Amino acid sequence: MKKWKGLAVLGAFVLFALYVLVNQMNLNPLYPESAFIYCVLITALVLIFTLDRVGKLMVVNHQNGQPNISFVRNAKPQRWPVIVVGSIWAVYFLVLIGSSVLFQVNAFRDQMPTLTEMDFASDFDTVNTNQLPIVDKRMAEKLADKKLGERPSLGSQVVLGEPTLQQVNGQLIWAVPTYHSGFFKWLTNMDGTPGYITVSATNPQDVQYVDGYQIKYQPGAYLWQDLQFWARFTAAPFTGITDPSFELDDTGRPYWVITTYKNLRGFSLPEATGAVVMDCATGESNMYSINDLPEWVDRVQPENFIMAQLNNKGEYVHGYLNFSDKDKYRTSEGETILYNNGRCYLFTGLTSVGGDQSAIGFVMVDMVTKEPHMYRISGATETAAQRSAEGEVQQFGYKAAFPLIINLNSQPTYFMTLKDAEGLIKQYAYVSVQDYQTVGVGETIQEARLNYEKSLRSSPTGQSVGNISGDLKTIKGTIQRIGSEYSSAGTVYYIVLNEYKELLFTIQGSLSDELALTKEGDKVEMTYYPKETATQDVASFDNLEFTQANSQA
Repeated sequence: MKKWKGLAVLGAFVLFALYVLVNQMNLNPLYPESAFIYCVLITALVLIFTLDRVGKLMVVNHQNGQPNISFVRNAKPQRWPVIVVGSIWAVYFLVLIGSSVLFQVNAFRDQMPTLTEMDFASDFDTVNTNQLPIVDKRMAEKLADKKLGERPSLGSQVVLGEPTLQQVNGQLIWAVPTYHSGFFKWLTNMDGTPGYITVSATNPQDVQYVDGYQIKYQPGAYLWQDLQFWARFTAAPFTGITDPSFELDDTGRPYWVITTYKNLRGFSLPEATGAVVMDCATGESNMYSINDLPEWVDRVQPENFIMAQLNNKGEYVHGYLNFSDKDKYRTSEGETILYNNGRCYLFTGLTSVGGDQSAIGFVMVDMVTKEPHMYRISGATETAAQRSAEGEVQQFGYKAAFPLIINLNSQPTYFMTLKDAEGLIKQYAYVSVQDYQTVGVGETIQEARLNYEKSLRSSPTGQSVGNISGDLKTIKGTIQRIGSEYSSAGTVYYIVLNEYKELLFTIQGSLSDELALTKEGDKVEMTYYPKETATQDVASFDNLEFTQANSQA
């Protein structure tokens, strides 16, 4: 009997160890998934050591000679095993129920800090239209895949991981890691996959393959090189970890930033506490609290944590029993990552419960500190803005990407790209947040902006919207300086006139063929809508030197 017990105990621990290894289980019983398995293990051990005291197996031969095995209970079975097992499971379910919203409604509501109301015009960076992030995640994947296809020998060895938007040395990029394409590829390249791909978020033509860095530890790899496995058992065996993010430091060296978290109430309300920062090549890691993170780390807060906390704050604003839905709100459909003043934020709209196309405001949550900024601007939701932009080009069937909110002359505005069925950018669109029927589309960013400003003037709010003031103005002058710059939006020309030296005029190259031949000293005529800034966007351009030459001819 003792031998049987020993083998059974050994078998129980072997199964437990296999479960821990296969599922990379957190060894801390304060987490629900771990607590459940510990309860199962203890129950099994108690049964192994006490089963013979409760009863025993008997083999009885019937008249037909066939043996029958049955379990015969003792006359006075011991109660302590039942008490021990019952107490363990009772504690588990009490903690599980006690940490539910039914008993922790205030904690659910207050996990997200109070939304600090901010002034949009003063807090939000005024956008530079030449630096708008026009490449979204889906497009970054396609561009990275195309770059990988330029190296046939490499493309057969690796596949691409999930792109991560980040700011490196002031440039907004998508970083895309390479992964092993299968077990045998891993077996023959155990030093890791060679490098990663960067895709500029502002210029689809700027796609770079970066080699010289091995990515040895990666999601979905095998045995000890699996990222979750290595992080769990070398860096955080007793700490909750989630949401690994592929990030680059200021030198371009790749790291995994893996969020650490704890539960604030029993088994509920996971809260980010910091991150494990792991070198992709060596597996060396350091655990940091939120306050001690390296400056280049852009995000720690998991998006699903933030969205859940925002929705909890809106759902339980007046407690659990708020059947009238007074003051309730929820996040709108969809969220996005954006950068403001060099910080990474999660952006989403807020709508009242039961609302559809209207937003009561917008919230940006810092992806490191979880500091929430609230902009109380009534207007259209992101989905409504997308449908409005698509309606302007319905004859083409273009689909709008998820919009980005920008500060355009102190006017909160949605900006989005319009794509064809292949995911290629065909046009750009601006949509007013306050009135989603005010739309401007164009084949270039500058053209879309000019059309949007015209639409603003004809909107019910008219010239009072934003800092755009006055009617279309026509001026003549002599060019003092002219220069050009090429970007993903096309060629943009910059002009200073002798008569208006305090103003800088920007002109989209597609506006006039004469721009390419224009030089200092030429007399020109331009129209523009005056703005309360030194930079003015030109609506039409005419080089009078060419006009005069044509008239003389």
